[in-house]
Amino acid sequence: MLKRLYEWMLDKAGHPQATKWLAGFSFTESSFFPIPPDVLLAPMCLAKPEKSFWYAFICTAASVLGALLGYAIGFFLFETIGIAILEFYGVTDKFDTFAQSFNEQGWIVVLLAGFTPLPFKVITIAAGSTAMPLYILIIAAIIARSARFFLVAGLLRFFGPPMKEWIDKNFALATTVGGVLFVGGFAAVRWLV
Repeated sequence: MLKRLYEWMLDKAGHPQATKWLAGFSFTESSFFPIPPDVLLAPMCLAKPEKSFWYAFICTAASVLGALLGYAIGFFLFETIGIAILEFYGVTDKFDTFAQSFNEQGWIVVLLAGFTPLPFKVITIAAGSTAMPLYILIIAAIIARSARFFLVAGLLRFFGPPMKEWIDKNFALATTVGGVLFVGGFAAVRWLV
C-alpha cells in the first residue's frame, strides 16, 4: 500500500498544480500522512532548480501549519484520532513512557524529529497531548523543518541528479547525523549559557 501511495505521490511532481500538492503533502505529513514531502520536493527541485528555495519555503510553511493540526489532534482528540494515528505507526505501547519525559526536553525532540526521518506527526501529537507550550512547538518546527527542506533544496539545486541519487540511498543516515549535530549544537549552547 505504501509503495502505491509513494508512486502516486511521486506522479504529482509533474502535475500542473504540483506546488499545491507539495503544500498539501507537507501539511498532512506533519499530522498524519505517512510519506515525507521530500518525495515530491526532490523531483520538483531537479526539474526547476531556480525554484528550489521557493519549494523549500512552501514545504516549511505548510509543514509548520500541519504541526498545528497535529498539536490540535493531540490536545483535543487524543483519545480518538490521536491514539488511532499512534497505533498506525506502532508506537502506542511506548507512548506513555515517552510522554512522561517529553516536555522536559520536548524542544530538542521536536528539532530532531523535524529534521530527521523520525515520524514528525507522532511528535506534534505528543506535543498537543502533553500540552507543550505552543510557541515552543512552532519555533522548533520552523527551525527544524526549514533546515531540512532548505538543505535538501540547496543540495539538489547546486549538485543536481548525483546528489538526488546519494540522498535517496543515504537519506536516513544523512539526516540523522545532521540532526544529531544540529540538536547537539543547540544543547551545547544551552549548556554553555
